[in-house]
Amino acid sequence: RQWEFNLEEGYLDTSRLARIIANPTHKLSFKKEKNIEFKDTVVTLLIDNSGSMRGRPITVAALCSDILARTLERCLIKTEILGFTTKAWKGGQSREKWINDKKPSKPGRLNDLRHIIYKAGDAPWRRSKKNLGLLLREGILKENVDGEALLWAYNRLRIRQEKRKVLIVISDGAPVDDSTLSVNPGNYLEKNLRDTISDIENNSNIELVAIGIGHDVSRYYSNAVTIMDVDQLGEVLLNELSNIFVTKKKYN
Repeated sequence: RQWEFNLEEGYLDTSRLARIIANPTHKLSFKKEKNIEFKDTVVTLLIDNSGSMRGRPITVAALCSDILARTLERCLIKTEILGFTTKAWKGGQSREKWINDKKPSKPGRLNDLRHIIYKAGDAPWRRSKKNLGLLLREGILKENVDGEALLWAYNRLRIRQEKRKVLIVISDGAPVDDSTLSVNPGNYLEKNLRDTISDIENNSNIELVAIGIGHDVSRYYSNAVTIMDVDQLGEVLLNELSNIFVTKKKYN
């Protein structure tokens, strides 16, 4: 809590009573809690659930997400934790439909998306903490179609009522889906990601931050940090949030 002191009204400042007793000519002093800017804030964590995150990277991401959600909730900051992957390797129903339609050219994405809500923004941490265990579930981690996942997370965040909205992406590589890339231009998924990022960064008030694990995400995101060791993730997450809340920096 932060307080404003020496006010004419508010809560009685009991720490100043001794001074008034010693000299009754002093006026009563009041205090009022300051409006802290980050109270009206929501933070979304969007976590890459691709197969390359298997093992320690996804374990550390789950632990950091859990700690972050608990910490921010104590600061009255809403937190949403999302994940993205695909339902299948090698295309699933999307590819089967394309084959049944006699393989038209330039089909676009040919895999079924799986977007996971581990913790909704309005859900308390205590009711959602078990959901984070799904991050470690065998068979969840497959391909990663980053652009559409980012758009999904953005649309969820965009309609919220908080004044300040922060979207943090945690990823360990470029978008990859073999089924899609085998019949589309090689930069199809990457272009979709770049277009989505550009639209969010240039046409919205959402603060977009990316953390790359062993992968330089600065070639996609304007505000990005790359870490080579996944054990740095917790520290970097806290540093990025400190930059947002302490310096009130607006990312463009």
